[in-house]
Amino acid sequence: MSRSVGVIALVLLLLACLLATAPARILALVLPAGEVSMQGFSGTLWRGKASRCLVHTPAGYLHLGAVGWQLDPLSLLLLAPRLGIESNWGSQALATTLVLRGGGDVDLYQLEASIPADLVRQFVPVRLAGVFSLQANELKLRAGWPVAGAGRLVWQDGGWNSPTGPVPLGSYALDFEQSPAAALLGEVITLAGTVTAGGSVRLQDRSYDIDITVGSEAGLDQRLQQALALVARPVAQGYRIKLDGEFVPPR
Repeated sequence: MSRSVGVIALVLLLLACLLATAPARILALVLPAGEVSMQGFSGTLWRGKASRCLVHTPAGYLHLGAVGWQLDPLSLLLLAPRLGIESNWGSQALATTLVLRGGGDVDLYQLEASIPADLVRQFVPVRLAGVFSLQANELKLRAGWPVAGAGRLVWQDGGWNSPTGPVPLGSYALDFEQSPAAALLGEVITLAGTVTAGGSVRLQDRSYDIDITVGSEAGLDQRLQQALALVARPVAQGYRIKLDGEFVPPR
């Protein structure tokens, strides 16, 4: 009996050693297929790095660059891997703790992210200047869409790179909040700049409703007025952008 116990203890010890030194590339086995892609692994499963990481979004893949992570071993037993992640790529940065629930379902905690505004042109046909930054204590995504959370999205030193030259705008914030099984509600406010923007944003599943007024006490740049006239109507305060519809999932 004592010999059997010793053998079992030795096997468990060997398994523990193997798990402790498991290579980082094993993480690819627990990542949701088609949602996250990593290459160039180094380190261990529990604390490692990847030289390249792509995350699938409803608008396409977002390149995060090099990524480092720490994996909670106990989370694997719950079939919901929990990782602390940090990435830096030029002026683009990300730091968060996330729980992978499969099928595009992700919970993010203590999220801090920033990307150059120019990257937005990968998803919409407009060239913007400045930096977008996002902060959220909690944000839950299901099938890639938000279902609960609260935070702030800031557009710092924003501008529009028009075909005839740059047009400076200002700095703006979108404060948003979403209760479970409710719509995401956001308020747009102006932080700085000669061009002001204010209004509301609503997102329910894939349906959106945007109502924002853009104006300036000094008068809007003629190029900006021409661009706004395509999507907005003139009002006493400037131009009112009133849009509603539904995001069409990519095929």
